[in-house]
Amino acid sequence: MTLNVHIKTSLIVSFLLLVFSMVSAQRHTVYLIPGQGADARLYKNLELDTAFQVKHIDYFTPEKGWDMETFARELSKQIDTTENFSIIGVSLGGMLATEMADFLHPEKVIIISSAKSRKEFPGRYRFQKVIPVYWVVPGFAIKIGAKILQPLVEPDRNKDKETFKSMLHNKDPKFLKRTTTMIITWKRESYNDDIIHIHGDLDKTLPPRFVDFDYLVEDGSHMMVLTRGALISELVNQILNE
Repeated sequence: MTLNVHIKTSLIVSFLLLVFSMVSAQRHTVYLIPGQGADARLYKNLELDTAFQVKHIDYFTPEKGWDMETFARELSKQIDTTENFSIIGVSLGGMLATEMADFLHPEKVIIISSAKSRKEFPGRYRFQKVIPVYWVVPGFAIKIGAKILQPLVEPDRNKDKETFKSMLHNKDPKFLKRTTTMIITWKRESYNDDIIHIHGDLDKTLPPRFVDFDYLVEDGSHMMVLTRGALISELVNQILNE
């Protein structure tokens, strides 16, 4: 009798281990990287299929002198590369995801309202690299400027004004200063062709006329992942499941 119990127990344990291994093999984690003036709340309206486990990349203030690649490598330490994973990045997060694509080799990289190289920047970014006025602008002034400009560059901001204001309010001025320097001095001119780029036709921060996008969202602003969550969710799920 005792032998039969041990056999049954062993069979159950073996079955559970098999099921666990199958689930682990199929698990797919999607890492979300927010924009410069945002945090995880940027993605609060993004709903991914239950097949995907969602994890947020948490920003910290980079060291002075770090470039985009260095920051990307430090942030990538939050990613478990032993499991299947993909990366989604918005704005600055998309630039960082573009860097990560080179050394992490995710299954998929989706960038939204972003740029894959400095060639996709508008003229004002290139002007600031030639004449680096940002050097003399302190972090608190960048933060104040962002608060003033936000209503102008985000035409649909009023759909979730409190979230926009709160995310920017919580930003460390030093973070804004150093990441602004990263963006302006970004040297990348080529990128992985497998990166999938979603852009909005009303993006005033990174105008679509400069961008080589794969999907253009009608009436989509720079922060459309927040303001048009249902549409972006449908599109992202379609891409992840392909």
